[in-house]
Amino acid sequence: MDAEFWHQRWGANEIGFHQERGNPLLKAHFSKLNLAAGSRVFIPLCGKTNDIAWLLAQGVHVIGAELSELAIEALFADLGLRPDVTELGKLRRYRAPYIDIFVGDIFELSAELVGEVDAIYDRAALVALPESMRRSYTVLLTEICRAALQLIICFEYNQDLQEGPPFSIGEAELRDHYEAVYALQCLDRVKLEGGFKGGAAANEVVWLLNKTEVSLL
Repeated sequence: MDAEFWHQRWGANEIGFHQERGNPLLKAHFSKLNLAAGSRVFIPLCGKTNDIAWLLAQGVHVIGAELSELAIEALFADLGLRPDVTELGKLRRYRAPYIDIFVGDIFELSAELVGEVDAIYDRAALVALPESMRRSYTVLLTEICRAALQLIICFEYNQDLQEGPPFSIGEAELRDHYEAVYALQCLDRVKLEGGFKGGAAANEVVWLLNKTEVSLL
């Protein structure tokens, strides 16, 4: 992940990946997580997604990680919250009731900093990372969240026809990253109207990952 690339995108407000109304597939499949009120949901590379406001309205506690401080300042402004900001080594933590966001390199996070996680919602992290970084990311995510339940949204399209990010993540790759720890279930596959970025035909795919009984995490 090129940090400067993402800082430039946020600085120039080139955030076509941001969905003003949140992600409809999250709303359609959130109930599959069977979370109790007060459950803690981790969102890697969260940006200022409006999914956070929706999740807070469902009564869950949101923990996020994001590289861009501009994005998190905008997030808290949109939520109408004034966060407490603390320095944690190479990270900053923005905190308000029921929300904690860590700003900086996600690879600086630890299980101790993140705390208990009941579920992970990954809509924009795995698909944002180049192939060379995905293994390190999935290992990190599994470790810091102790193989918590995951709801993942991926894109499938011909990578030869369209450059990422977001990148195409097919079933074979997803299983390669996670099948040693999780049981994977495809919940939905939706064709993107008009294709990906107006070009390549693409699907948006929702996966539910449950930790297997044999996992030691």
